Amino acid sequence: MCPAASVYAYGSFSPYRSNMIISSVLKAEQVVIANPKRKSDRIILPELSVQGIPHTDDNIREIVRRQSSRPPNHGFISSRNHGVRTINPMFLEEAYQRCKNICAEYAKTFYLGTRLMTEERQKAIWAIYVWCRRTDELVDGPNAAYLSCASALDRWEQRIEDIFNGRPYDMLDAALTHTLYQFPLDIKPFKDMIEGMRMDTWKSRYANFEELYQYCYYVAGTVGLMSVPVMGIAAEAEAEAVSSQTIYNSALYLGIGNQLTNILRDVGEDALRGRIYLPQDELAEFGLSDDDIFSRKVSDCWREFMKKQIRRARFYFNQAEEGASKLHKHSRWPVWSSLMIYRKILDAIEENDYDNLTKRAYVGRGKKLMTLPLAYTKALSHSPISPYTHEREICSK
Repeated sequence: MCPAASVYAYGSFSPYRSNMIISSVLKAEQVVIANPKRKSDRIILPELSVQGIPHTDDNIREIVRRQSSRPPNHGFISSRNHGVRTINPMFLEEAYQRCKNICAEYAKTFYLGTRLMTEERQKAIWAIYVWCRRTDELVDGPNAAYLSCASALDRWEQRIEDIFNGRPYDMLDAALTHTLYQFPLDIKPFKDMIEGMRMDTWKSRYANFEELYQYCYYVAGTVGLMSVPVMGIAAEAEAEAVSSQTIYNSALYLGIGNQLTNILRDVGEDALRGRIYLPQDELAEFGLSDDDIFSRKVSDCWREFMKKQIRRARFYFNQAEEGASKLHKHSRWPVWSSLMIYRKILDAIEENDYDNLTKRAYVGRGKKLMTLPLAYTKALSHSPISPYTHEREICSK
């Protein structure tokens, strides 16, 4: 599963063909698998509400508190840090250019949206995207079969700690190090994303939605938490005393909704890899099992099951709207683009008569381009006006 894609509408991850640094790093980490599962501290999720939306847990509140404790453009890495001071400006400029090129190649729609952001915000979002992409490549990339995923992820976790301490390993790390100097990003979402990658190395079934939510938080909700300090909160939102927690919640829900949509889009493809990212207890509710998925038969029971899953994803998108409209005005367009395009993926699943076992729901380039001006109009609005508003009422009943 692709974490950054689920928040930024990036599309599925694939290697950056001209980036020799990534290839060399991956090759250097080819070691024998010693322990495919590494236990670590996990977030303790609260009980789910009737609608399937968890109340914000203490860990996320702590992330919000720390990231909101400093003013914008003041990161946690001090300018006195030797690693930051010694980054050559020309080297740094090339690092950000490489991040830009990767984003432009593999996240075309989102990349266009970032062009409205200020230069500092653009560069920071590109750097975060590249780090998320590289993280996913360790588990699902073309070289993953030659790696010890457990060992590679352990090394990657140490590496993000080094980056947060101002000690970048390569050019792309340097871009993120500089971003951390400029914006108040906490390390926990980065570590949590790595934990999500670990889950993919040993877990291929999810007993219920609470377990699936945890996975979605790790691999996608975390990107929303990383992005808010960079995208910024609108002055009018602060004047209206809209809490930072409300905006972070919306970013988290957008990530959850996008990842749920990724899952529904990719059911057939994931099944070929032996992975089923669907709540087992809900499958059983509709008289379904793994065998029905592997047989790739679209039955009436499957259609009813999918209707429920699609309603849930849309409900999360609805919850994300408020925060999207409270971001800094120059940062709203890519977020609204992501939200609207991912909703169209759900529409495409319905148009395919809920056949996501043999077909992949697809939003064509033309539809994406037509969505951009609509998303731009939304971005200019201070309050969300959504054609999906009626779904809020349905889902809250």
